[in-house]
Parts: sequence; C-alpha cells; structure tokens
Amino acid sequence: MWFKNLQIYRLPTNWDFAPEKMEEALQSQAFTPASSNELLRQGWDAPRPNGKLVHVVNKQMLMMLGTEKKLLPSSVINQVAKAKAAELEEQQGFPPGKKAMKELKERVADELLPRAFTIRSNTWTWIDPVNGWLVIDAASPAKADEVIKLLLKAVDRMPLESLRVQRSPVAVMTGWLESDEAPYNFTIDQDTELRATGESRAAVRYVKHSLDPEDIRRHIASGKQCTRLAMTWNSRVSFVLTETLAIKGVKPLDVIKEGETVTYSDDERFDNDIVLMTGELSKMLADVVEALGGEAKA
Repeated sequence: MWFKNLQIYRLPTNWDFAPEKMEEALQSQAFTPASSNELLRQGWDAPRPNGKLVHVVNKQMLMMLGTEKKLLPSSVINQVAKAKAAELEEQQGFPPGKKAMKELKERVADELLPRAFTIRSNTWTWIDPVNGWLVIDAASPAKADEVIKLLLKAVDRMPLESLRVQRSPVAVMTGWLESDEAPYNFTIDQDTELRATGESRAAVRYVKHSLDPEDIRRHIASGKQCTRLAMTWNSRVSFVLTETLAIKGVKPLDVIKEGETVTYSDDERFDNDIVLMTGELSKMLADVVEALGGEAKA
C-alpha cells in the first residue's frame, strides 16, 4: 500500500501529540453511512477492518477519511421535472412559471435521492511526528483541503503549515533541464511539461520520450518554463514534481520490492508496506526540499 499523490504539509519536528489523543479527537467525526436523504457524508474511518481510527506503525500515524456521495445527475432531475411540468400544464392549462419550476426540481431531487447510486471513496493521510511531515494522498489541493478542514476541526490548534521552500520549483526544474543535470540523489526521467508564461500559454509535453538537451534549451530560450518533471530518487522511487510542490505518480521501484520481508497475513503485509513507504518517503521529501534550496523561513 503506497500513496500515489502527495499533498505535503509541515508539522514541528517531534510534534508531541500521542496517537491516543488523535484517536480521541477524531471520534467526534467518525464515519457513519449516509442516510437515504443525504447527498454527501464524510468522516474518519479505520484504515484496517475493525481497527482504530489511527493506525500506528513504527511511530507513524495512518488515517483515512471516508466519503459517501450520492450520484444524482442534473440531467436526470431535469428530465423528470420536465415530465411533471407537462402534467401540470395539462391539468391547469398553463405551464409552471420560473419559481414553480425551481420548486418542482427541488421536490424531484428529494424524491429521487433515496434511489440514487452511492459511491464510496477513501482519502489517506499519513502523519510522521518524528520528521514533521503530514502527507495526504490526493491528486488535487481541493481534495486535500477537505481532509485538512476536518482535521483542524477535530484537533484544536494543530500547528500545521503548507510546505514552503526557498526557491521556486518552476525556476529550479527549468534550471535542471537547461543544464541537463539533476541534483544529488536524483535522475531526470522521460516525462516533462514546458509552458510559456505569456498570454499564449503554449505548452510542450514529453511523455515517455527522451529529453534532448538542445531541444529543451530551445524551448526555454523561447520563454517556456518547466511545470512538471518526472524524476527518480536514489534509484528507489519514481515520481513527478509539479510547479505547486505536489508530488504525483509515486511508484516504488524493484530495488524496494526486492527488499520486502516475507509476511504471512494481510495485516502483516499492510504494516510492512507502511514501514517501507514512510521510511522511504520521509527521506525522499527531505532530499526534495534540500534540492529546492531548503525550507523557507517564516
């Protein structure tokens, strides 16, 4: 079990907040299934079946935000409301007005909601209190914001901040490509995006394509800058670094998988994955920050 997309936040190193306190704090927002008339329900759920809300392995905390959402497309509501409006027009001799039509759509939505399909999704959160990382496995900042909002509501005065670095990721990634030289412990892979900063917003994307240094330099000379760059850390983890400091497409490489210990149960395999993932990613994140000039001071 590895996180695929990393939205990264900072906590004070050796943050003194026991897992037992976190468990207690999250209980007030524990997940319960949505009722028949609810469109959305969110809450904290146990990462392991019949387990606690905070799963602890080697001092690392793993949590999971569960979301249940009803699928009720507006096109379906409009279709049913249109049919009911036609019936009303036949009964009363004139079509319903704008206000009446709005109220009709609201009634239709209420009637259809109990029969709507339900989709369940989980958003994972990892807290490393030793090294001060809080990482959410989410492809977009908006999804991560849902987690942060509920977490800050549960944990009063949580000292959480967005990760900030000394140098612009765009400028630094562009420099790496221009010099055709990756920072220590990293290699540059075959996926990247270069985007113009002017009104045209012209972009060039390389996907599984060798990056010819001269071609790249021509694009940079024309005003384009790197906004996404595929890299490999220490021959162990591949990922894509973005202009917003999010890390996407995380994949552990064979050198890690070969070192996995033999396990005999789902729980043992799960915990072993967590130990491997948190151990590797905590070191990788530290190296990414160093490559970007270190953390920005408050």
